[in-house]
Amino acid sequence: MYREDFIKYLQFEKRYSNHTVRAYRNDLNQFFDFVKQNYETENIETISHKVVRSWIAECLDNNISERTINRKISTLQSYFRYLMRMGYIQFNPMGKVYTPKVGRRVPYFVDENQMDLLLKEDFFPDDFYGKRDQLIIEMLYQTGIRLNELINVKDSDIYPGKYQIRILGKRNKERIIPITEALYQLIENYRRSRDEKFARMSSEYLVLTDKGKKVYEKFVYRKVKKYLGNITTIEKKSPHVLRHTFATHMLNRGADLNAIKELLGHANLSATQVYTHSTFEKLKKIYKQAHPRN
Repeated sequence: MYREDFIKYLQFEKRYSNHTVRAYRNDLNQFFDFVKQNYETENIETISHKVVRSWIAECLDNNISERTINRKISTLQSYFRYLMRMGYIQFNPMGKVYTPKVGRRVPYFVDENQMDLLLKEDFFPDDFYGKRDQLIIEMLYQTGIRLNELINVKDSDIYPGKYQIRILGKRNKERIIPITEALYQLIENYRRSRDEKFARMSSEYLVLTDKGKKVYEKFVYRKVKKYLGNITTIEKKSPHVLRHTFATHMLNRGADLNAIKELLGHANLSATQVYTHSTFEKLKKIYKQAHPRN
């Protein structure tokens, strides 16, 4: 009962994305399955910090990464804070739970020459489907917006003649992103093709599926994986990789870190600073290749 109340709180009060809510739900279900199996109880008041620690230990034994475990711990912290605030429990078992240390991970990104190849070569058919697929790739790469932000862009969010897009980000925070004239023309060409195909169906959203419906997460994932597979062998091929690619390429070309922070919609600069590690790794590689004493 409490779990579903918490999930509704995340959905309707915190207004988290569907993807985030699913992650919270999965983490909680995994934890309480462990508690039921190992402690034969579902009574929330009997859960102590020792129970949580034993679950963390099992996660480590199962080779779950420290980063993923920290996310799961964050889920429990949010959940138990909610229970305390609602008066459902008298003490918070997370007070004596500590997160494992995690090494900073350099994000996956696609090399600039590979992105040039993808966007210049004839990978996209000259029809509605090709124009739609190209728009997905171009918008993610040229603006750095999140997957959920792309899905929810409406026709009314494209400012005619101004080369700007309104984006509704996390926690309903709005930001305006500038776009190039070329991307604006791509949007207009796609919209003409879309409206001819679907005769201006009732959907208010910009990017539509083959059947004229609003695109969804798995649809966009499949498209990104397909097209990135044509030009790169990196392990991860996802919409978020294109977001990383956008930020890395901007930084490599001299963009100010604070400007990138605003474009990405980050709440604080520390989230953006991870991209400086990507550029530093590139510098180290060039140094090793080019230095005369190597």
